[in-house]
Amino acid sequence: MIEQWTVISSPIGKLLIAGNEDALIELTFPCKLTATQKRAKGTATSGAIAATIEQLAAYFAGKLRDFDLPLQPVGTPFQKRVWDELLKIPYGETTTYGELARRLGTPNAARAVGAANGRNPIPVIVPCHRVIGSNGALTGFGGGLPTKRKLLDLEQASQPFALKG
Repeated sequence: MIEQWTVISSPIGKLLIAGNEDALIELTFPCKLTATQKRAKGTATSGAIAATIEQLAAYFAGKLRDFDLPLQPVGTPFQKRVWDELLKIPYGETTTYGELARRLGTPNAARAVGAANGRNPIPVIVPCHRVIGSNGALTGFGGGLPTKRKLLDLEQASQPFALKG
């Protein structure tokens, strides 16, 4: 259950970080601020949220490639399987929806994988931005395609960005 939240400025825009003392539950772009804030008891920057802020700063500075955070995303069993698979995509690499479906043992479920990818409640940390179309084109991303491109460029070039807090 979401008990606390905070909003930070990042190189990809304002991000809402929500969770509890023990785990990160959501990282969302501004379009979801109101709904999440209503569910949370109040703002905080301790525990899992503090660790998330610290690790995001290191990631955007080009100093962190793998997040080490306790995660509690809320979703269906299939969505959670997809999100677990996203965590296996190495920093700086991309894969396709079809390849993810094959890895999950459901080779004909690329669209379902895409839908689950689109419902990822913890983008950036659960790297849904690393999934592209089978033709190599950038496809849907909750933060917009320019943001997806910026994240991929950061990872491929390891160019640091400053996190503003």
